[in-house]
Amino acid sequence: MKHWHHAAPVAVVAALMACGAAAQTAPAHWVGPWAAAPIATFAPRPGQPGRAGRTFPGSVLNNQTVRMIVRTSLGGSAVRLRFSNAFGKQAVTLGDVHVALAGEGAAITDGSDHAVLFDGQASIVIPPGADVLSDAVAMTVPPLTHLAVSVYVPVSSGPVTWHLLTNQTNYIAGDGDFASQTAMPGAAPFGPWDFLTEVEVAAAPGSYAVVCLGDSITAGAHSTRNANNDWTDIMADHLPRVGVLNEGISGNRILHDDNGPNALARFPRDVLELAGVRDLIVFEGINDIAFPDGKTPSHRTQRVSPEEMTGALQQIVDRAHAHGIHVYGATITPYIGQSAETPRGEAEREAVNAWIRTPGHFDGVIDFDKVMRDPQHQDQIRPGYGFSDHLHPSPAGYLAMGLEAAKVMAAAASKSD
Repeated sequence: MKHWHHAAPVAVVAALMACGAAAQTAPAHWVGPWAAAPIATFAPRPGQPGRAGRTFPGSVLNNQTVRMIVRTSLGGSAVRLRFSNAFGKQAVTLGDVHVALAGEGAAITDGSDHAVLFDGQASIVIPPGADVLSDAVAMTVPPLTHLAVSVYVPVSSGPVTWHLLTNQTNYIAGDGDFASQTAMPGAAPFGPWDFLTEVEVAAAPGSYAVVCLGDSITAGAHSTRNANNDWTDIMADHLPRVGVLNEGISGNRILHDDNGPNALARFPRDVLELAGVRDLIVFEGINDIAFPDGKTPSHRTQRVSPEEMTGALQQIVDRAHAHGIHVYGATITPYIGQSAETPRGEAEREAVNAWIRTPGHFDGVIDFDKVMRDPQHQDQIRPGYGFSDHLHPSPAGYLAMGLEAAKVMAAAASKSD
């Protein structure tokens, strides 16, 4: 065995120093531990002309501070934040942005506050249709913990770009910049995440992200508020090296717009542009089936066939594969008993599920239909697993779905390691 001595040749020392310098300057491995799919602020919907005129806290910000609470599925040694004005009609000024460990209610943990900069500056203007990514903030971000992202908007934002169905209590205050304060004076609870669409962390080598592209069941409709018990959170609890990115939008469809752009249209922003993505779970389709039967007359002109749905799913698979992303298909869960149920819709659901289960279409299958269905009545949700609308899961249903997804994704990860 060869031994190195202190009197190593100058060339060797120089080489070792160069390697050390390269190691110190190696780029960070950025992975997303949290994300939310942006939508416009209450765009008009067919048959609901008054909806766009309703005013909700946070839909327009003016000399106000919002403090948004997000849960990390993965930890890291630094953090970056992405903000979006994708659906804004005017430029938006972020006047002061801070990130901290969340405390009780609207408070942050003492000593954890960090200013967030953009190219070294404290404020930034986001043009209409654009996104911005912050500079890296050196801070320890634990996994499965809550961060508080505080944003002060000094002048009118116009209608914001937001994510509405959060199942998380966020906070809004008016008349001033409170982004750096431990407690926000006069803070009131509100629902949305305004502008904030992704958190990235400098993660350990080997870490990666999985995107969950879906509708209200992925967004966590009717899960317990502030309890982090939707199926994507449950999956994150059981996948320690994985960032889980919830890209669910209530009412979302594969082929037509509703609450947000259709899945094909939003695929680049909500999948490809996120950090460290290795895997994609696609859980869409029930709204393509149910909306034409149970919503407004205009929706009934948007009926799609099983072949159109599976063709669109194949497009998503092909586009993801072109970027080296593995794609897992999730079967559509039962909905008989829901107000929009029809024999036609049930036949379509079964046909699409058969295609999803067919080997060769996806890299793997998460059979949510099998998990959720009643063994005695397989077109209905299992007793105790469903919410009263016969469509969305109960906490027990979300738990079962999350455990099944974690099992499939953990098995896939073990094969690739």
